[in-house]
Amino acid sequence: MKSTYSISDAQSQLPGLVREAEASGSVTISRHGEAVAYLVSRDRMEAIVETLEILADPQAMKAIATHRGGKMHL
Repeated sequence: MKSTYSISDAQSQLPGLVREAEASGSVTISRHGEAVAYLVSRDRMEAIVETLEILADPQAMKAIATHRGGKMHL
């Protein structure tokens, strides 16, 4: 399946696009050939939120830097 759909196609094919997003992680919605939105699966969104929470936590970032052998200045 393709991963980019026009707004018109997305309107008429929403149930199928939701299934595709569940399977592949995301589907792109375009207007006049330019990406304007994404339909993102629950699993992908939860992973994004988890990553953002880690990146916002200075202690977590310090632990990651230490694990990688780098130094992090906070």
